[in-house]
Amino acid sequence: MQELALDRLDRSADRELTRQAEQAAQRQEFEVLLNGCGPLAFRVARGVLRNSADAEDVAQEALLRAYRRFDRLRDRGQFRAWLVRISFRLALDRLKSARRRELRETRWAAEPSPARTAEELAAWSEFRERLDRALEELPAKLRIVLLLAGMQGESLDDVASLLEIPVGTVKSRLFQARKQLAEKLRCLVSSTTSK
Repeated sequence: MQELALDRLDRSADRELTRQAEQAAQRQEFEVLLNGCGPLAFRVARGVLRNSADAEDVAQEALLRAYRRFDRLRDRGQFRAWLVRISFRLALDRLKSARRRELRETRWAAEPSPARTAEELAAWSEFRERLDRALEELPAKLRIVLLLAGMQGESLDDVASLLEIPVGTVKSRLFQARKQLAEKLRCLVSSTTSK
């Protein structure tokens, strides 16, 4: 009886040591993968939020989530794209939260400058709001391509790899995103010049 209990303890201790060794190996693999693309989370968040402080917060949260859920990632070769998706979704959540907060508070888009007239400030503020709204109204699949390729300067091949889509699809989505954004902003320009 005593031997059976000792045998169970030995097997339990072996399982615990194996589990700890697997966790250490997984942690080390995560760190290696992260070294290759750590700043990417910040760049994606910065592209969505256009604010470095918020982007840092989102990037840290994205890295933390990626670390906690790393064991769920089946294909480690897709780590970079996975991290981009996590960062993008968290940044969108932060942006939506900020928009709700912005509705409750008054926020200036730019610091008042003595050289600017009240009319210029109002026009700039209106343009900024419309640009933000136009970007937000783009479908997510177009917005992420525009943010990565058009605003962050990622190559089309890199964007295709990150999003796991063909380069032709990236080109098409980038074209559509720019076209839709231009149409939305053209309406703004024509409505302000007709006044």
